[in-house]
Amino acid sequence: MIARLEGCSDRDQAAPLVGSNLAIRRSQLPPVPPASFYWVDLVGLKVETTDRRPLGTVQRLLETGANDVLVVGEREQHLIPFVMGQYVISVDLDGGRIVVDWDPEF
Repeated sequence: MIARLEGCSDRDQAAPLVGSNLAIRRSQLPPVPPASFYWVDLVGLKVETTDRRPLGTVQRLLETGANDVLVVGEREQHLIPFVMGQYVISVDLDGGRIVVDWDPEF
C-alpha cells in the first residue's frame, strides 16, 4: 500500500515512520473493482464447497507472493489459494459466504 502523509514530502521525512501502524476510515478507501475485495471484508465469511459442505469461516488471509491464501476454520484449518475461477468460485459479501472448489480432506 502506498500512502502520502501530510508533512512528509520525501523519503527522508517518512523514514522515521517505517514500521508504524496507520489507520484510516473505511470511507477513505477507494472503491474496489468488480471481483476484487478488501481482506477485511472476507474475514468472518462462511466457506463451503461447491457441493455445499461447510469448511468453516475465514480466520485471516496470508500473503504468499504467488497469491493470497484464505485461512479457513479453527480447529481444522484449510489453506485455500484465493484464485478466482479456479479455487474460489464465488464471493457473496451480502450473503456472508464464499463457495470454493476444494476437497474438505485436503
